[in-house]
Amino acid sequence: MVDGGGEPESSDSMRTFGAVHQALREHAGISREEYADLVRFSKHTVASVELGRRMPDTAFVERAEELLGNTGALRKALPTLARQPGLAAWFRRWARLEATAITLYTYECRLIPGLLQTEAYARTLFTNQLPPLDDEQIEAQWIARAERQRLLRERPNTAFGFILEEHLFQRRTGGTEVTRQLIDHVLEIADLRNVEIQIMPTLQETHAGLDGPVQLLETPENQWFAYCEGQRGGLLISEPKEVSVLQRRYARMRSQALTLTDSVSLLQRMRGDL
Repeated sequence: MVDGGGEPESSDSMRTFGAVHQALREHAGISREEYADLVRFSKHTVASVELGRRMPDTAFVERAEELLGNTGALRKALPTLARQPGLAAWFRRWARLEATAITLYTYECRLIPGLLQTEAYARTLFTNQLPPLDDEQIEAQWIARAERQRLLRERPNTAFGFILEEHLFQRRTGGTEVTRQLIDHVLEIADLRNVEIQIMPTLQETHAGLDGPVQLLETPENQWFAYCEGQRGGLLISEPKEVSVLQRRYARMRSQALTLTDSVSLLQRMRGDL
């Protein structure tokens, strides 16, 4: 799945789970707003789960069970949930791996990675999708993306590394103000101790990533996986020899990109020029 592309569609099992969850919540006499505070998820996330648009994670279900009587119904239903046919198994697996990764590296040459996007930047991508998305789909996609971005702050022991092409900011996707906010946001994220952001300068005659974007991650068991994506699909790579090739390319790119300090300086200069 492409980072700027559509989120997975709902399914009968997700809609059924959401309806049961809503019925239990209403039976307990808890409003959606009150419940969101108690379960420690946003009200938008709760609404998305109850409407069958969002796959609940284990933390959500466990907190829901505690609040709604510990019947075990939600806990038992979780493993049976499935997305709409068409969501490839490799993406579901990558998303699960990403949520627990201890190392996550990203090289991107097409658009700012989802983990670093601002709401305005992301909505620009969503509103320019083909086929077009309606307002509800756009809202659901942003909610899902914002939830995913919590990884950067909620997993302080995970090492995140990003190599971004300079031209991604020069394109000014969404306009000057959107780009200004985007650079401010990326600079803020770069201050986190667990995040490294490097810029690959446009005036770089060649580098090891010219074959396209790539993501690499390390699991808590110290296994490495890679993920490559294109217009309408992606590929999860687990073969150690293939992953090793991509690791070596990423390592070379780290030496070819600007240093962390120089990358921040370049972003600051670009911000000042807007």
